[in-house]
Amino acid sequence: MKKKMFALLLMAVMVLVTACGNNTSGNGNTANTGTNAEGGEAAGGDKLKVVLLIPGTLGDKSFFDAANSGLQKVKDELGAETKVVEMGADKTKWEPTFNDIAAENWDVVISGGSEITEMFNATAEANPDKKFINYDTDIDEAPENMYNMSYSTNEVSFLAGAAAALATQSDMPNANPENVIGFLGGMDIPGINAFLVGYIQGAQYVDPDVKVAVSYAGDFVNPAKGKELSLIQYNSGVDIIFNVAGGTGLGIFDAAKEKTKYAIGVDSDQALLLKDTDSEKANLIVTSAIKKIDTAILGAVKKLQDGTLEMGKRDVLGFVEDGVGIAENDIYKDVFPADLQAKVEEVKQKLINKEVNVDNAMGMETAEVEAIRNAVKP
Repeated sequence: MKKKMFALLLMAVMVLVTACGNNTSGNGNTANTGTNAEGGEAAGGDKLKVVLLIPGTLGDKSFFDAANSGLQKVKDELGAETKVVEMGADKTKWEPTFNDIAAENWDVVISGGSEITEMFNATAEANPDKKFINYDTDIDEAPENMYNMSYSTNEVSFLAGAAAALATQSDMPNANPENVIGFLGGMDIPGINAFLVGYIQGAQYVDPDVKVAVSYAGDFVNPAKGKELSLIQYNSGVDIIFNVAGGTGLGIFDAAKEKTKYAIGVDSDQALLLKDTDSEKANLIVTSAIKKIDTAILGAVKKLQDGTLEMGKRDVLGFVEDGVGIAENDIYKDVFPADLQAKVEEVKQKLINKEVNVDNAMGMETAEVEAIRNAVKP
């Protein structure tokens, strides 16, 4: 009887040891899982788990794809377990998705955009045990477990405007005698107009008499609308258009190819993203005004991992912080004349040295933005 009792007790101990040995901290979600066994550890010693929520869909070759590239760097360089969630264009689904993801076993939840900031902040407040990163917002307020970033879009757009003005008055093969450049925004909102005002002022810095055709698509995911509005601008005498319309802006490049005119990309190096699939289209994208979202996300997560990230605040990343820049790829060097490149570099250095002040539409009244637009209307 004693032997039987001892055998049963021994079996129970073995089962308990086996169960403990097989217990893992994973939540069963292995999409985009990092494979580096070193680094990437959360505070408890487990692999850091990082999820990115996209308020839209990937494939815009701009804002969202740049964020996804940052997540990929977090996986590759920090060895984190990662996942991206495309929340789609239906805004009613965003808040429930934030709440659902926050309830899962993720250490860091990342998303971006002023449109999601209010609900994202609320999610962070309701989940004080998690860390949250908003990779692009112009709103200062942040919960204690949230870190916010924004970018000096007015300054990088100033540089884009200078490049556009130099291009339109140059002898580049697709430039015309008209002294008119274009701008296509996704919506008539402060975040987009921050680009616009900088772009106009940069163009005027080069040529006070330049004119700027401005269109808003009212949509960030409609390339057909982007092409339609761009064709209207090109047909009116515009020879270069600045894309600030997300996925809608992909239509600009279609129109540029059809009309053999120039374009300037946004957020990512859009020429580089397109050159392997459509080199003819890519070669018309003179440069891009880049928000270095990918490196910003990587840097923030790395600091969070090291315990050096200051939560509850927003940092503005400009030229000095390497948060913005223009694409100076092989296309830029081949298509944009060397003397014009030198002039753009001169303007950039003045921006870095704060010798040039650029207004920011984020602090402007609607009437002020309207006055700036009307002053350069063709």
